[in-house]
Amino acid sequence: MSSPSPVLNRVVVAPSGFKESLSARAAADAIAAGVRRVLPDAEIDRIPLVDGGEGTAVALASATGGRLVALAATGPVGDRVGTHFALLGTGDTAVVEMAAVAGLSLVPRALRDPGATTTYGVGELIRAVLGTGVRRVLVGCGDSGTSDGGAGALQALGARLLDADGFELGPGGRELNRLVRVDPSGLDARLKDTELLVACNPYNVLCGERGVARVFGPQKGATPAQVEELSAGLENWARVLTRDLGVVGTDLRTGSGTGASGGLGAGLAAVGARLLPRFDVLLGHLDLDARLARADLVLTAEGALDHQTPRGKVPAEVARRAKLSGRPVLALAGTLGEGAHDVPGVDACHGIMPAPMALADALLRASELLTDATERALRMVLLGARLPAGSAQAAVPVTGAVSPDAGSPDAVSPDVGSGTQRPSSVR
Repeated sequence: MSSPSPVLNRVVVAPSGFKESLSARAAADAIAAGVRRVLPDAEIDRIPLVDGGEGTAVALASATGGRLVALAATGPVGDRVGTHFALLGTGDTAVVEMAAVAGLSLVPRALRDPGATTTYGVGELIRAVLGTGVRRVLVGCGDSGTSDGGAGALQALGARLLDADGFELGPGGRELNRLVRVDPSGLDARLKDTELLVACNPYNVLCGERGVARVFGPQKGATPAQVEELSAGLENWARVLTRDLGVVGTDLRTGSGTGASGGLGAGLAAVGARLLPRFDVLLGHLDLDARLARADLVLTAEGALDHQTPRGKVPAEVARRAKLSGRPVLALAGTLGEGAHDVPGVDACHGIMPAPMALADALLRASELLTDATERALRMVLLGARLPAGSAQAAVPVTGAVSPDAGSPDAVSPDVGSGTQRPSSVR
């Protein structure tokens, strides 16, 4: 096809990253390459989107003309890791990305025990930022490998977490079951003069049936028994923190965002941080709404599209904002799970897997698969535009759900639907 359809002259590419595979920028580049194969003359506006997780500091530094500051800090399993924070071009704000020092990608698979991992490095980054003189700190939450309620971060900031014998707790959420008292007297005094903002998913809460240990603990390696252990520890953490730090006005158990990044939201809220919906905080730097309004088609993407997507994930937010201007939205995903076809504002979705392959291979080839899938989906869109009006629905991009192959837990396979937005089965 040598020239773009007249109705697809401007394409916005606004993906999230694919966890443990592609950054948001790499995903945007891969999708743009697929668009170029079909619409070589189209104007492509790439908007890599961050949700507070991996890539947030880099993206906001780039968007504002700021810079990264590199340093070493304590990683989630206790070793020193190379990390960074961002000083924004505005000159008054720094960004601490928790995933850059306590993210799941920094936890080797053999060591994935959220009862042991720590956010200590997050507190070290905040202290480093305070040393620059900046007094407005934005903490991005997402892609965490921890479930310690932010206990490690508070320890790094000077709080003492004590057991019944007056000894300091060790690292990890498991230790919170032994917590008897929090001594805040050693907290960094500069925190009192600092505006601490936490960009988080407001749907994530610390405790209860939808508490962070129950919802995300298994993804971080927790067994069912460990989930119960972590849940009990976080309940105790909320109770003791509220009492000993005199927290008022915020319910650390079930307040919006308290469960962000394994409960880091609750820990920072206890020392005065404000927990804010992440997209309200992060996307203002990108002029996203105006850019979506200029598009003929919006392409978004994420590693998984399912019933969790409407609960604060990038594709749902992109679709919501695109619909304010009546823009059509196509979502691409590594896996399509239950609820993938019910994300408000998403007009069609397309899985990127063309054939069964080992999970390791799929992760390695993610960029190639995403580019190829973009091409396939757009060719179907253009075919649909050429069909007679009564037949157009038949050309909606073929949807593919990806599920573990029955013969191998490390394989993924496509499940081609009926060729409409509602396939007969989605596993």
